[in-house]
Amino acid sequence: MADYSPWIDDIRRYRNQGGTLLRHRRLLACMGSRMALTLLIGALPSEQKLVGAVTTEREALAKLQNRDVDVLICTDRLEEGHGGSLIQTAKQQLSGLHTLMVVTEPGRPLAIRTALKAGCSGMCLESNLGHGTFVRALDVVSAGAAYIEQVLQDHYSKSYPGLGDAPIEQLSEREREVLQLVAAGHANQEIAARLFISPETVKSHLSHIRGKLQARDRVHAAVRGIWLGLVDWPEPG
Repeated sequence: MADYSPWIDDIRRYRNQGGTLLRHRRLLACMGSRMALTLLIGALPSEQKLVGAVTTEREALAKLQNRDVDVLICTDRLEEGHGGSLIQTAKQQLSGLHTLMVVTEPGRPLAIRTALKAGCSGMCLESNLGHGTFVRALDVVSAGAAYIEQVLQDHYSKSYPGLGDAPIEQLSEREREVLQLVAAGHANQEIAARLFISPETVKSHLSHIRGKLQARDRVHAAVRGIWLGLVDWPEPG
């Protein structure tokens, strides 16, 4: 049971903030619930570029072939397929794609595992959406950083104990510092200023980090670092 009555005004404000964050993005939505998909469409501003709104993995991948999508929002459960494998294939087709998965049931970790391994940019729990987590996730993901709710990490760690001990090439202390700041959404110039090093040195560190973590890009490296327990989960800004 849940009484959302005290949160009505906040939820309406979060809806407006979410629409503002997405306004200049080309969005593809893929959700297993037709009601949720309809509500999302209705909540978006009329000028929002909505490339597609579908309910199956197959339909979403067909829309992505046009390569006219900046942000993919999906749920873990779909009418056909699941969000984890959709993100995995979508990332292979469009490496720069921002992805956000809404997890309907944290006790089903397969989709979470698949999405994390693929470098999913953001992940939040459906039951917490009314408390602003969706907007926070959109804000962080749109900035090119990673956002994953701590509660999902807790469920995931119980399902895959010892995950943080996965064998990888060791990161140096400086590389961990750089990766932590990447996970928090800082650009190279900001990282350089915080660590009192040059932007070129930051780029060099990131190149080494991506190689060690077998990551495609900086966001994938941040997600891998969180997933493997190499850096802390960034605090919501």
